[in-house]
This record gives sequence, structure tokens and C-alpha cells, in this order.
Amino acid sequence: MSSSQQSLKKVIRPIHLWAIGVGLVISGEYFGWNYGWGVAGTMGFLIATLVITLLYITFIFSFTELTTSIPQAGGPFTYTHRAMGPVGGLIAGYATAVEFLLATPAIALALGNYLHFLHPAIPVLGSGVAFYILLTVVNLLGIKESALFSLVITLLAVVELLVYLGIVGPSFKAANFLHDSMPFGWAGVFNALPFAIWLYVCIEGIAMVAEEVKDPHKNIPKGYISAILTLMLLAIAVMVFTGGVTDWKSLSAIDYPLPEAIGVVLGKQNGITKLFAGIGLFGLIASFNGIIISYSRQLFALGRAGYLPGFMSTLSPRRRVPYVALSIGGLLGVFALYMGKTDQLVILSVMGALVMYILSMTSLFILRDKEPGLERPFKAPLYPWFPGIALFLSVVSLIAIIYTYPLLSLIFFGGLAVALVIFIGMGRHKHHAVINLVS
Repeated sequence: MSSSQQSLKKVIRPIHLWAIGVGLVISGEYFGWNYGWGVAGTMGFLIATLVITLLYITFIFSFTELTTSIPQAGGPFTYTHRAMGPVGGLIAGYATAVEFLLATPAIALALGNYLHFLHPAIPVLGSGVAFYILLTVVNLLGIKESALFSLVITLLAVVELLVYLGIVGPSFKAANFLHDSMPFGWAGVFNALPFAIWLYVCIEGIAMVAEEVKDPHKNIPKGYISAILTLMLLAIAVMVFTGGVTDWKSLSAIDYPLPEAIGVVLGKQNGITKLFAGIGLFGLIASFNGIIISYSRQLFALGRAGYLPGFMSTLSPRRRVPYVALSIGGLLGVFALYMGKTDQLVILSVMGALVMYILSMTSLFILRDKEPGLERPFKAPLYPWFPGIALFLSVVSLIAIIYTYPLLSLIFFGGLAVALVIFIGMGRHKHHAVINLVS
């Protein structure tokens, strides 16, 4: 198949990148992070969140160098393959696929729980499957249509969080937030790291649409930086204000902490409470749609490079959409939806992200040495400190997760071992994939 037949359309602008970046992550403000309270308390989780915020600021400013230097749909897989060869590319591709493919069923479960909160007769799993089908169809229409949908739904989600802060802010009490705020000591801070990462994880999915960005060298940095700053402010504000509304322990193990917090402030039968729970779906849908874009491009890139069957890179003739990757990714997500619990899916997704971050930062160092002449429209600031800090904190976070969640770690790394055995058994490690199909 020719390069032109496997090329994606360049239609995305900076505002779309901001929307995709924020949209990819914003569901993390609505659910998932509150499980961190359950293992660390409010202050313990705040400390974990500040550490992870530093990780993401240094990572995104460093990762943008890679994305603008090599603006291809494979993202981390492409960078790592170029720096470390076929085996490195496989590990990065596996980690990224796990991150995005398992983030979506976690969001689908939260969507189902939000709807169930509104109308108890609506089944959680059934509604999750329905959203998979609906948003896959939206993405089949084309990247331009999907990016516009992301922009609209993300704007609504951001506005909604600002309204939420305005409602619960006057009821904030420091005594609530500080009550028994570190019940598990510093060990709880380490245990909470994956849930703090959930507040930002998947923002790097912007890299997956780099091939579809107009003037990527200039526009990708604008998208990344504006997105991470937006998310940083929202994440800390939502987490702190929510923790001061009531006894935080009552919100630490549910998939709908924000509607529950508004229910405490206004009363569960208040019309605004029910309205907020309804429009709270915007943030979840925004992330769902953004991650579908990302995992479909990752599967597309792995198929195009020969790491997955070639049919994964098939594009629809007119709209240039990877419809096979979209369909298969959706089927895998539905399977995971029925197999895992929300917190388990969050941890596995975060584990994939951290492995990918480690490989990406290592690749940045290797490529600086290996390819000094590579055009770098955006260079990581304060090099080597920024990528070094991101690499160090990623390694620490991964060690913390492996130590705290050994069984889930065994599942993740067991899957990687199987993939490596198959890859090496087929002799693929001896061949460099043709991945530089576009400039």
C-alpha cells in the first residue's frame, strides 16, 4: 500500500489541539482521582498531586520536543523505535495501547454510574456499551468532525467545572479538608500516585493526531502547553474544594463524587443537583471521544509499521479514517468493560502511561546524542533537567505502583512478556519497521 493511501488528513488547528488535550483528561476531574483519598487521605493525596503535577509539567514540555520533531501518528512508539530499535518500539507500542485502551472502559463505567445515579433503572454496563457504539460512529465520520465535537463538548465540560467550583466554593471548610488528612502517613502518598496521575493521564494523546495537524511545528506546542495549564488549575481546584465540603471519606470510593458533593451542599433532591449530574456527562464524553481518537491512531500506526496485522492501518477511501482500528479498539474496550473494575482499569492504564513516559524521556536523551542534526522546532526547556525530572518521577511512580499493586503489575508485565515472545519468535526484532512515511 502506498504512502499516500496510508496518510491522514491535515485539518487540526491549535484550538482543536487544546480541546483534544483537555478533553482527553478532563474526565479525570469528575471521577477516579477520589480513590486516592481512600489510600492517602486529603492532605496525602494533595502532596501526591503536587508531585505528579511537577512530573507532568516537566514531561509535557519535554515530550513536545519529540512530538514536533517527529510528528507522526505513532507517537511514543515512533520515537522509541527511532531511538532504541524494534524491541523498544514494541514495548512503547504495547504500553501506549494498554494506557488508552483501558482508560476508555474506566470512563465507560463512570458514564454508566452517572446515568444510574440519575435514573436507577438504567444499567451501568449497557449504557457503557451504548456510548462505545455512539462515539465510535462519531469518529467514523472523520477527524474534522470528531475534533469539532471534541471542541464543543470540552468547552461545555470546562464551563461546568467552573460552575461546580462556584457552587461548592462557599461551603468549603478547611476543617473538613484537614480532618484525618493523612491517615496512612507517607506510605499513603506513594499508594495515591496512580490516582493523582489519573488527573493528567492521556494528555500525551495529542501526539497521536500530530500527523493530522496543520503546521505541526508551531501548533503542537500551543496545544500542549495551553492544555496542561488548564488541567493543572482545574485539577487542584476541584480536588481541594471537594474535600472541604463534607467528610471526604464518604466520597472516596464512588464514581460520581462531584454530583454527590453538590448533593451535600444543595440537597440531593434539588433540581440543580440533578441537572449537574446530567451535564456532568460532558466531561466524561469529552475524554471518551478524545481517547478513542488516540487509541485508533496508535493501532493504525502499529498496523502500518507491521507490529500488528496490516489491515489495522486500513483507511476509509473518502474520509481517511482508520475504521478498522476504531472498530477493533471498541471491541477490545467493551471486553475490558465487562472484565475489570474502575480502580483496576485506572491502575493498569496508568501503568502503561508510566512505562511509555520512561521510554519517551529515555528516547529524548538518546536522540539528542544520536541525531544532533534532527530538526527540533521546540526544544525542551532547561535541558537536561526537565526530561531528567520527568524520567525520575516516572520511575519512582512506577516502582510505587508495582510495590502496591503486585497482582495488577503481574498482569501488565505478563502481557508484555507474551507480546515480546511472539515478536521475537516471528523474527520481527531483526527488522526495522518502515515508519517514516510522512514528514
